[in-house]
Amino acid sequence: MRDLTSDTITEAVISTMQDTKDSRLAEIMESLVRHVHAFVRDVELTEEEWARGVDFLTRTGQMCTPTRQEFILLSDVLGVTMLVDALSNRRPAEATQNSVLGPFFRDDRPQPPDAADISGGLPGTPLFFEGRVVDREGAPVAGAAVDVWHSDAEGHYDVDVPGRVDPAMRALFRTEETGLFSFRSIRPSSYPIPGDGPVGEIMGATGRSLMRPAHVHLLIEAPGFQRVTTMLFPSDDPYLDADPVFGVKESLVASYDTYAADSGPRRGPTDQPYTVLRHTFVLEPLPAA
Repeated sequence: MRDLTSDTITEAVISTMQDTKDSRLAEIMESLVRHVHAFVRDVELTEEEWARGVDFLTRTGQMCTPTRQEFILLSDVLGVTMLVDALSNRRPAEATQNSVLGPFFRDDRPQPPDAADISGGLPGTPLFFEGRVVDREGAPVAGAAVDVWHSDAEGHYDVDVPGRVDPAMRALFRTEETGLFSFRSIRPSSYPIPGDGPVGEIMGATGRSLMRPAHVHLLIEAPGFQRVTTMLFPSDDPYLDADPVFGVKESLVASYDTYAADSGPRRGPTDQPYTVLRHTFVLEPLPAA
């Protein structure tokens, strides 16, 4: 442990953890030390750069509050969140793919009847959503819990709408015997991730866009099936190929079909242009014990 050099310090650090009782923790910590040390050697990190990095991480922690998690945002923009998701949710091509949960899910959401209007009266292009939950054979999954939440026409979630207290654009539904569920709301808009903190500094310094493509979040759970946390993105969104959190998957890009007032499949219920979004969600069974 004396006279350590840049060549010997890595093994010295790892040796201090040899009595770790949790084998998984021991595996993770050894790999972490090896990779961090390899990074420092690879870029030949200077003392000034190290100090700036410590300052960045300190300010990232100081930015965290009960309603904002800057470290998760950092994980998102570095692709770590989606990498963990991809490794944890390997599914066949026919099953609905996972995506990131995001920071706007809330447990205190209403549970309205099917086909309810969940817009909370906020302005925007009316959205009629028609979903169906099935298994891999196409059989309906009845009684599945389907959480939905999304932004408004300005890219704000209900928690960010000035003066808004009651939940809006979010709800918990249950699928019918046919596996169907539906609701009415307003069409979501693309929006920027928070850029006023340390993560925003990184995005600016690397010339990356803050804009997320528009999407509707869904979290689907049913007994005997793997939980699905996913999103549906409009096929005409200009930010699909530049999502800062890497959440877009081709199978999750959907057609948000817009019709003129008093035309199309919803003739009569709206006196303004409206959007219809239909999608079938395929659940993967839980692995055998």
